[in-house]
Amino acid sequence: MNTNNNGNGCCWREKLKRCFHNPSCANSATPLSKRGRCGRVKICKVIGDRALCGRFAALGVYPGAEADIISSDVGSCHILKVKGGTVSLGADISDNIIVTSL
Repeated sequence: MNTNNNGNGCCWREKLKRCFHNPSCANSATPLSKRGRCGRVKICKVIGDRALCGRFAALGVYPGAEADIISSDVGSCHILKVKGGTVSLGADISDNIIVTSL
C-alpha cells in the first residue's frame, strides 16, 4: 500500500477524506439505493464501520471516486462499474453509499 501523503490522493486514506465536506455533494447527495436511473455518479460518502469502508475502498468505492450505474432499481440491487471493474450491491448495502450525479 502506498502511504504517500503528498496531496495527490495517492494514499487511500486521503481519498476517503476528500469528499466528506464538499459543498457540491451536500446539496444533491442521495443514497445509491434511492436512485432509480442509470448514469454517471460521484461517490460522496460511505457509511459504515472500518471493515466495511475498507472493503469498499479495496473495490474502488470510496469518496471522490466516479462510477457508472449500469443497473438500477429503487429498493433492489445496483450494479456499478468503477475503476474498470463491476460491483453488484444489494439494497441494504447500497443504502450506505451516498452519491451525487455528474
